[in-house]
Amino acid sequence: MIEEKMANEHLHHIYNTIVNEVDVGIHVINAKGETVIYNSKMMDIESLSKEDVLHKHFLDVFTFEEGETSTLLDVLREKRPRKNVKQTYFNHRGKEITTVNHTFPIFYEDQLIGAIEIAKDVTNLERLIRKNIKQKGNTTFTFDSIIGKSPSIREVIEHTKRATRTPSSVLIIGETGTGKELFAQSIHNGSERSSAPFISQNCAAIPDTLIESILFGTKKGAFTGALERPGLFEEASGGTLFLDEINSLSPMLQAKLLRAIQEKVIRRVGDTIDRKVDVRILSTINEDPIEAIANGRLRKDLYYRLSVVSIFIPPLRERKEDIPLLASHFIEKYNHLFQMNVDKLHPEVMQLFTEYDWPGNVRELEHVIEGAMNLVIDDTTINLAHLPVHFRNKSIPKEATSSVHSSIDVNEELTTRYQLKDYLHEAETYFIKKALARHKYHVTNTAKELGLSRQALQYRMKRLHIRAK
Repeated sequence: MIEEKMANEHLHHIYNTIVNEVDVGIHVINAKGETVIYNSKMMDIESLSKEDVLHKHFLDVFTFEEGETSTLLDVLREKRPRKNVKQTYFNHRGKEITTVNHTFPIFYEDQLIGAIEIAKDVTNLERLIRKNIKQKGNTTFTFDSIIGKSPSIREVIEHTKRATRTPSSVLIIGETGTGKELFAQSIHNGSERSSAPFISQNCAAIPDTLIESILFGTKKGAFTGALERPGLFEEASGGTLFLDEINSLSPMLQAKLLRAIQEKVIRRVGDTIDRKVDVRILSTINEDPIEAIANGRLRKDLYYRLSVVSIFIPPLRERKEDIPLLASHFIEKYNHLFQMNVDKLHPEVMQLFTEYDWPGNVRELEHVIEGAMNLVIDDTTINLAHLPVHFRNKSIPKEATSSVHSSIDVNEELTTRYQLKDYLHEAETYFIKKALARHKYHVTNTAKELGLSRQALQYRMKRLHIRAK
């Protein structure tokens, strides 16, 4: 008898350990709708304790929006299981929770005695999706917001302004941190569509399994838990859809996107009906599109469709004369936010800024200034001591050197302070200029000699600011 009791206690302990250690929420109610089992993971998901939930009726603890019901109570009522159902509800403190559930009735000798729900938390993913959908109210930038007086940035601005006159697709090419969305919003706000929606989606921020339904919408019943919901194409109809990092989309989605742009129709996931849409597509890519095509990250036919107009935004290292203006702008911005009175950079800091190559571009410059202003106490000048330590450690100035466009000796010993990417930039410029000169600036013949397509050579000429004579 004692051994049997110990065996039962061991089994009970094993059961409790399993229930509380599994990485899914488990919630069991009896036939009256009262909670009888509530595991540790479910407590984490719903931010409640066992005392909040155990032996209480489900609806005394949780609420649902109008028209929505509990999967647990539905299964209890219908006496049949439901699988892969997404559900959003609120605990008694008002916290919103979203889960994907498998829910089953529990029978004992053909009598219904309760229901069990196995839940996976997707609350944070739902918030991420909402965060990445930006409506018209967020289009705060115009061409006047773009700071810079360098010839390269002024040329891009003038070129971009021309793109506001038509509904053609625009591909904005630039490294991370160069301000691609700023240009996209400026195009939208300067166009005839400025009063219509501007909707932005970062294609790299959402998993492939969700991005299709976000872009094209869903038909109710297309999959368990799917609602009748328009996608971003429909929400942006009449306005602009901005797709950031387009090269992050899978080939299958790129093909579907190409069809939507070409035929101006979309089909919701699970639907059989085509819906007309009137959307201008602005998109970005943070790498050489020719290389993205060659490496299978971008479909060639989609590239041609998206790049009716191509905008090349120069990196900050190619327009360093804009650094003083940008620095002043960011100082003014954080003076306002932090209630401070900083008015300038110390000359040593400015020298360091102009010698640094800014791999993170304008965004990195802003973050460095913000970090520095967090360390300023009574000063009105940002000094070297105020710069973030990680920035000072990686900001080794390059040796002052004259341009090597005219002659490059590959056997010349390079100092460690002359970074490889700078040398390669200069070498590529020199190499292409020499080849163009040999062919009297005939682009097609030069491209053939260099083993490039004409388009690839033109892209490099634009990036390196080489003009055809």
